[in-house]
Amino acid sequence: MKVMTGTIIVSLIVIGLLAGMLSGLVGVGGGIIMVPLLVLLLGFNQHQAQGTSLTVLVVPVTALAVYNYYKEGYINWKYAAIIAVFFVVGSYFGSKLAVGIDQKMLKKVFGVVLIIVAGKMLLEK
Repeated sequence: MKVMTGTIIVSLIVIGLLAGMLSGLVGVGGGIIMVPLLVLLLGFNQHQAQGTSLTVLVVPVTALAVYNYYKEGYINWKYAAIIAVFFVVGSYFGSKLAVGIDQKMLKKVFGVVLIIVAGKMLLEK
């Protein structure tokens, strides 16, 4: 583990602010922002970046963003509940799979997912 220098602290603050702002702004999981920044700015390996990102995204972190969307009437609670149940199951099996995959392959999988999502969003009418 690295020594917590001023530069690392500033990097962590910037990563947190960017991920939080973009998550609240466009509704993406903060991990899409956090994982690449943890790898690029702090030299985390892919497993460390994904594990750290998931830890940050524990329920209380999203509470304020959910509250703002709730106030505006933008949450479908029934759909969210169904998705949440299966999200828990999927994340368990996905994380079991991820920790067993080689670093290089995991990075490629992450990159392909980002490209597919970005392409779909850019090509939609």
